[in-house]
Amino acid sequence: MSGSVPTAGAIEACLRERLAPDTLEVIDESAAHAGHAGANGLGYGTHFRVRIGGPAFVGKSRVAQHRLVYDALQKFTDAGLHALAIEIRT
Repeated sequence: MSGSVPTAGAIEACLRERLAPDTLEVIDESAAHAGHAGANGLGYGTHFRVRIGGPAFVGKSRVAQHRLVYDALQKFTDAGLHALAIEIRT
């Protein structure tokens, strides 16, 4: 990941590998945040929305569900992912 800008495809692949979700949608919303804190000036790779659901999230608190996603995506945060909106589908 070092030196590369996060992409929706890479985030999706990582979440599929780490959490085996039944449903998953990753949306790059970076262009809508141009000029805001954390924007990289490229219009992509900094602000994402993740809609995810599957067995890994069942029976866990909302905080624990979100922690699963954040932990799975730590390498992307380190590479410039600035904001992540998470919607858990159960």
